[in-house]
Amino acid sequence: MPTTPEMSMDMTTVGDTGLLDTLQHEVAVFARRAEQTRLGGVGQVRNSMDRAAYLLLNRLDKEGPMGVKALAASMGIDSSTVTRQVAPLVDTGLVKRTSHPEDGRAVVLQLSPRGAARLEEVRSSRRQLMAELTHDWAPEEREQFCTLLTRFNVALSARMSVQGVPAAEQPPAS
Repeated sequence: MPTTPEMSMDMTTVGDTGLLDTLQHEVAVFARRAEQTRLGGVGQVRNSMDRAAYLLLNRLDKEGPMGVKALAASMGIDSSTVTRQVAPLVDTGLVKRTSHPEDGRAVVLQLSPRGAARLEEVRSSRRQLMAELTHDWAPEEREQFCTLLTRFNVALSARMSVQGVPAAEQPPAS
């Protein structure tokens, strides 16, 4: 049965505050640990790509070449933020900036071959880290955690959108 925000708020008044306190604390600890380590992976690749770069490269890889406005909209962030975050990726050759084929004035961003290789290197390192962190989990536990974390992120993004705050990162529509 789906819950409404009002029903969720009622949970705090009917004896579930301990669980909700634990949840909010664990989310805060997770956020701190994730930021401290950037969940960057293992080996030489560890901590070698910041979150913004990873998310931008990942989005371009999944959705293909697109303009700054489309990339910003798909990520739920400002165009100026995308422009600022993409600049070093272009400078280092991870992203190519080209003219739109139908409108030469518009810019299209595209993952370069070097960017694709670097992204796969980072993904591989992060997969290895996830395997290490969950080595003693059953496959069903990994799947359940992934499902619940995705559900939590979608709910958080939806709440931020309703409040008019751009979501930092939303999963691509299925």
